[in-house]
Amino acid sequence: MRVLVAVSGGADSVGLLRVLALAAPEIGLVLSVAHVHHGIRGAAADEDADFAAGLAAQLQLPFLLHRVDTTARARSEGQTLEEAGRHDRYTWFRELLAQGGIDAVATAHTLDDQAETVLHRLLRGAWTEGLGGIHPVIVCPGGEILRPFLETRHAEIVAWLRQIGQPWREDASNEDRSFTRNRIRHDLLPQLAEYNPCVEQQLARLATLARDEESWWETELRKLLPSLLLPGRPVRGGGRAVSTHPDEGSVGIELERLRELAPAVRRRVLRAAAQQLGCELNFEQTDRLLHLSDPAAPRRQQLSADLVAERTARELRLARDASATQNPSTPDPVELPIPGEAAGFGVRLRAIVRRAEPGLHLAPARLRPPRPGDRVRLRHSRNARPLKEIFEKMRVEAEQRRIWPLLEWSGKIVWMRGADVDPEIDFPFELKVVSEEDA
Repeated sequence: MRVLVAVSGGADSVGLLRVLALAAPEIGLVLSVAHVHHGIRGAAADEDADFAAGLAAQLQLPFLLHRVDTTARARSEGQTLEEAGRHDRYTWFRELLAQGGIDAVATAHTLDDQAETVLHRLLRGAWTEGLGGIHPVIVCPGGEILRPFLETRHAEIVAWLRQIGQPWREDASNEDRSFTRNRIRHDLLPQLAEYNPCVEQQLARLATLARDEESWWETELRKLLPSLLLPGRPVRGGGRAVSTHPDEGSVGIELERLRELAPAVRRRVLRAAAQQLGCELNFEQTDRLLHLSDPAAPRRQQLSADLVAERTARELRLARDASATQNPSTPDPVELPIPGEAAGFGVRLRAIVRRAEPGLHLAPARLRPPRPGDRVRLRHSRNARPLKEIFEKMRVEAEQRRIWPLLEWSGKIVWMRGADVDPEIDFPFELKVVSEEDA
């Protein structure tokens, strides 16, 4: 089996390489080493790459170095640096697998990583599939991505490396508490361990249970959905009309059949219907859909910028129409670099990084106007609220609403003019309003 070992230079990945190198002759592995240089952290990243190359040479293994500009990707895609880096790594891994030169890629995710991932997703409001955390095996075209250390503790790896005298690299950014994952690792999990010393193991078990649940649901939905989801719209005389436009489409569900389903099944069916249209529903949107099937509820709701739900006498229908969100008279969004300033929609904002660390790069925010389906959570409110409701409370006139400034970062609205917004995510910068026109 030809296995490419992803080595960052940290203790976990170095431990993985050393363990597989010891096991390779006995179990028949042909190893090579991969390192991704993300173009950040300056000289420290160069030293990481040199260390990984040196370790591969020491073990007489082929070495592959992949250089990417993660900062540019984060900026262009509106992602956090962590999200963009993960995308860059796994895109490359999948490309290598598809080329056929290797059978698998091994990464060094540990039980500690699994616990942090599950807790992080739980705090963000993940569904069951999110609580499944890091999967032990991911099947890709041409091979697999494997996580052999997923039931191994980081401390065990460090102890073994010290025992054999193998050094590793330390990434200073892992101590930066401006990142949520680091605060979970260094602050929250130790606090939870005071209540249950085995909290990491319990979170890892929760991930296993959630993955098994998801696997069962996938099988059940494959049997159930074909008879429930009706593509397109019904037409007079029978049959259904299905749009061929790439940005348009609709799926109908008979109300009578939907109401017969248990709530857990109903949620799954509605989310699957949205996914068929290329859209993802969060819990709140799904809950609104569940209530829309009630005859007393409004007949039509804009769930997101390009997804509309409407109820007819017989059906609950989801429709996608991206063209409905296009308004040529609305200005384009403006990028706000972090740190930096940007002006647009009658306001100038300045973003200041709370902890300016060398080599720290953050994806820019977007200063933009409202879009259909936008919802904002205000401080001291339990749930996010539609912009229309907030505008009415603020007494904003209809014409002003079209260009009212919002700031979006990492997929969340973190600021809105005139409103005390709870951003729902932890963002590592402060926002200052430099100047503002009359609302």
